[in-house]
Amino acid sequence: MSRLYIAEKPSLGRAIAAALPGAQKKGEGYIQCGSDIVTWCIGHLLEQVEPDAYDERYKKWNLADLPIIPNEWQLRPRKTASKQLSVVRKLLKSANEIVHAGDPDREGQLLVDEVLDYCKVSKTKKAAAQRLLISDLNLPAVKRALGSMRSNRDFIPLSVSALARSRADWLYGMNMSRAYTLLGKQAGYQGVLSVGRVQTPVLGLVVRRDEEIENFVPKDYYTLHALIPYQRDGKAFDIRARWKPSEACQPWMDEEGRVLNKKLVENVAGRIAGQPAIVQDSEQKQTKQFAPLPYSLSALQIDAAKRFGMSAQRVLDTCQALYEKHKLITYPRSDSRHLPKDHFKQARSVCDAIANNSREMQSAVNGADLSIKSKAWNDSKVDAHHAIIPTPKKASSNVMSGDENKVYDLIARQYLMQFYPPAVYAEAKLVFDIAGGTFIAKGRQLIELGWKVLMGKVEESDSGVDQVPPLAKGTRLVCREGEISEKKTEPPRHFTEATLLQAMTGIARYVENKDLKKILRDTDGIGTEATRAGILDTLFKRQLLKRQGKQVLSTPAGRGLIHALPSESTYPDMTAHWEHQLQSIAEKGQAYQPFMHDLTQRLDQLMNTVKTSPVPDSLRSLPPVERPAYKKRKYSGKKRAKK
Repeated sequence: MSRLYIAEKPSLGRAIAAALPGAQKKGEGYIQCGSDIVTWCIGHLLEQVEPDAYDERYKKWNLADLPIIPNEWQLRPRKTASKQLSVVRKLLKSANEIVHAGDPDREGQLLVDEVLDYCKVSKTKKAAAQRLLISDLNLPAVKRALGSMRSNRDFIPLSVSALARSRADWLYGMNMSRAYTLLGKQAGYQGVLSVGRVQTPVLGLVVRRDEEIENFVPKDYYTLHALIPYQRDGKAFDIRARWKPSEACQPWMDEEGRVLNKKLVENVAGRIAGQPAIVQDSEQKQTKQFAPLPYSLSALQIDAAKRFGMSAQRVLDTCQALYEKHKLITYPRSDSRHLPKDHFKQARSVCDAIANNSREMQSAVNGADLSIKSKAWNDSKVDAHHAIIPTPKKASSNVMSGDENKVYDLIARQYLMQFYPPAVYAEAKLVFDIAGGTFIAKGRQLIELGWKVLMGKVEESDSGVDQVPPLAKGTRLVCREGEISEKKTEPPRHFTEATLLQAMTGIARYVENKDLKKILRDTDGIGTEATRAGILDTLFKRQLLKRQGKQVLSTPAGRGLIHALPSESTYPDMTAHWEHQLQSIAEKGQAYQPFMHDLTQRLDQLMNTVKTSPVPDSLRSLPPVERPAYKKRKYSGKKRAKK
């Protein structure tokens, strides 16, 4: 046997086997293709051992034992995967060459590398291993990938980065969760108070938002518009120009620039009535709004939550089915919104596939102009994987479910937008000087739909440009009166799953530190495309968050935990700092050891604080844990038929 391909999942293994020459012969957990063999993992074949594997005493949770920091890290076969691990181990022994075909990301790199280490593959074989990067399971794409394999050694830093993240998450999550669950128990709470470097800052976001809403005190504020009569083509109307307060008004304004003092506004309104309104600046222009880029997983989850109320996990599960079962979309756990330039050649076949797979999208395909090349095609913005798009596959052998149809249509629409012209707006602006004050009239109107034609009903709330005529600078009109509007400040809205995902991807705006803001913008927020859905799921299952209609709210247990934890654990800054270091490890800019050393030192300090401080008050008043209620089945007296 010459070469062994190790895929991340069976579906990928089958796709590779279909692209290899030679007759296929299926075995238990592998496929023989001539002299080559394709086998697979089932996701992670290995997992971190529990603390009691290092020492029996850790079975009982005890504050005195914390922090638990292994000297020699251990992995064990996952219960559901031990049989497949035996298959892979046996095949590795007889393989001359190895091809690593994990998913094209940090996690996928580690997943196969750790199997090679666990199975004690020789240094020589490991050094010669190749890396196969596949993000599209269709035959032509797999064949192209097989023709451009790289050395697996090129990806060692990516694997080390994933290993550091995995171990650091275990150390931080396991020690902090044990510590605060034990504190909760001392206070009489019987639930698990889980802590994680990503899940806890996300919980912190929701807790702080909920409390901000509860503590919100509305304030009155005032706006002022100058009403300036104007006549054009025999039609009379008022130009409405909004007052822009000067710096001298700052003492009577809030941080949002709203005027809180009614007398000030009344004074200005009195001063401008009947006064000349002189045009200081005039602007008339057309602006273009280009189509949004194809989807990353988070962008898709956000849109599916807004349109269909689908949870992040439901969208991810649906995408996995479209990718693995139907082969109708490319690799779904992608954080990229760009495509390789080479993919542009496939536009016709992808569009034909969309027309075949979706009735909804047929007219959109007919209207697409395939000569348009949007900014989506950009090699410099594509690394291991690209945006999620439909594949050129004309039909699936399986019937799509309702969810699969919805998500496929979203992905298809977003792809087709790339072949539509930009939306065009007419914009107008007039700046007036009235009695020494600045008043601005703005108008914006959609005049060409462009890609927005694919959005169905287009709602534009902007005022029309007709009410902002093209006046020359120096034009002199007269302000008839000032119109005062009295308004109230409103609290922020509760998070929904869509806005919470947006907050996770755009977390930089919740961070004070400028350097960390940049890190979070560059790394696309906290969590990864693959983990965000699971993180939210954990918070719901542990009863730290709850759903109320579309709203995501914190529970008393979630609030108690956030108030009990040190501040650094509840804000995204620490996660940003970690992510920066992990990215640096992946790019050979930082070593594994210093990162882990700093973390273990900090854990020592955190555990010492927990042990020497009294139980936080916020944990003393937590409600009992809600258990799911199970209804007893009524016995009908009939025996159930055997299936």
